[in-house]
Amino acid sequence: MADLKNKTVFITGATRGIGREIALRFARDGANIVVTGKTAEPNPKMAGTIHSTAREVEEAGGRALALQVDVRDENAVAAAVKAAADEFGGIDILVNNASALSITGTMATPAKRYDLMNQINARGTFICSQACIPYLSKSSNPHILTLSPPLNLNPKWFKEHVAYTMAKYGMSMCTLGMSAEFADQGIAVNSLWPRTTIATAAVEVFFPQALAGSRKPAIMADAAHAIVVRDSRSVTGRFFIDEEVLRAQGVTDFAHYAVTPGARLFPDIFLD
Repeated sequence: MADLKNKTVFITGATRGIGREIALRFARDGANIVVTGKTAEPNPKMAGTIHSTAREVEEAGGRALALQVDVRDENAVAAAVKAAADEFGGIDILVNNASALSITGTMATPAKRYDLMNQINARGTFICSQACIPYLSKSSNPHILTLSPPLNLNPKWFKEHVAYTMAKYGMSMCTLGMSAEFADQGIAVNSLWPRTTIATAAVEVFFPQALAGSRKPAIMADAAHAIVVRDSRSVTGRFFIDEEVLRAQGVTDFAHYAVTPGARLFPDIFLD
């Protein structure tokens, strides 16, 4: 496969940031993009809604279906997946992008925040994958791509933010387990993580010192595209790093991805 023309892609958390960028990159191939997220009405504190992203998808050359979905609600997820399949005739790719973040230690993490992160990150990834798999199994090249890190048990990645690490690693364990479970059905299940911090709203809030040394979300979108156009039976159970994916594609110049050209890049967490 050279592109994603007429392929249907279900993306969680697609209103802004990396999810939106992936939606637009795939739309340029002529894909059908299911834009999901919680934000349906404009919010002065956060840019983007499911409808604004859907409009951008169509302007980029894709077809769009905007669905308001809370990934914590299994009934809402099931209804959205069915609506997407009914609209476009199936589902070929699931991108588990929705995620909650709190870089806080044990005593500074309220139970409500712990629950939110685990419900959106680990549970949401599981529920969305579970709902899409019956449709993915009918696709000619099915992929699940989850934005989560390699499983790294170095204690330093738990010390400062154990609750967040548990929630993100829960997503990664879905990749580890489901890639083996569904290999015989030819469903590729992989994870993707950035080498550097990515300029998103979350980085602005939690890592403001890293913003100048971050890369633009486009690098994650280009890497995601390079993964999901591959034969699903040839690539599964992998924990990809964006830069490594693109280097394997022959990319050698990454300057255009930099927020501040020439600035020292800020490495992302979970990578030793």
